Amino acid sequence: MPVEYKVCSKEDITQLIAVAIQSYNEHYIYLWHDEGKNYIKNSFNTEQLSKEIQDPNAIFFLVLVNNAPAGFVKLNIDKAIDSYTSDEALELERIYFLKNAAGKGLGKETLLMITTFAKDRGKKLIWLKAMKGGEAQGFYQKQGFEIISETILTLPYIKEEYRGMVVMLKEI
Repeated sequence: MPVEYKVCSKEDITQLIAVAIQSYNEHYIYLWHDEGKNYIKNSFNTEQLSKEIQDPNAIFFLVLVNNAPAGFVKLNIDKAIDSYTSDEALELERIYFLKNAAGKGLGKETLLMITTFAKDRGKKLIWLKAMKGGEAQGFYQKQGFEIISETILTLPYIKEEYRGMVVMLKEI
């Protein structure tokens, strides 16, 4: 399964939106009273993603398997957390895969790519937020991430039972 990580530019926004919306609809609509419509509308549109891609501290990768989109990643390259400075820490803000790509080792392989990316930039750790008690939390724990704190999502329309988030980090 040849995997490629393509750094996204403004020219990739249409494809990025398509992958984001499909992935979100396949995995996350149960979290919301409105099936995620408000979140998707506000997060995965040309204006918002153009702004995020132009941020020099952010980088998006399209994940391609056999040259076909299978997901995407968003990293915040210099993002401080707790006692770690922005020079030391990298945030994995988003990692989404299409349903047909799930369960094939892509998450583990993508985390290896992210770890290499972070090490190449002299980072000491990677951190992220995951749904408390969700499958992602268990996956990240198996990959060596530890819970350092908890937080609550305050986004409109999210169901009360899914507001809990864990902040996790892994020293590299």
